[in-house]
Amino acid sequence: MRWADFAANAPELAAFGAERLGSAVAYIATVTVDGMPRVHPVTPILGDELYLFMEPNSPKGKDLQRGSAYSLHCGVADSSGGQGEFYVRGHGRLVQDPAERAAAAAAASYSPAERYILFALSVEFAFMNVYTENDPIRRRWQAGA
Repeated sequence: MRWADFAANAPELAAFGAERLGSAVAYIATVTVDGMPRVHPVTPILGDELYLFMEPNSPKGKDLQRGSAYSLHCGVADSSGGQGEFYVRGHGRLVQDPAERAAAAAAASYSPAERYILFALSVEFAFMNVYTENDPIRRRWQAGA
């Protein structure tokens, strides 16, 4: 599911996710060929899709091209969870279309290098957790559920 579709289905959760993913570096986890987890810092881009630009020889890009699922977690402000946690899971799609690449670059908070490759990340599951003095506030969403 595209980010825009996720936002239409779960607007409050998507708004929280957009705020958290846009506030600092996030971390993407993929799975290597031998089944081991791999984690990298990334700068997500939100538009109609959830995008990531990266170096063409990036190990995480190789994982995504091979069909590895991903999990993307926002950075947190401090050891007590700061303004809360947000993560999404899904799969990546290598973007080849120049118009889609231009739209992602226009939505980015930086100028992506021409050599970078671009992935659109599907949103198949989303989760938020906000720590309070009482019970934490948790929301989950899953595509098709």
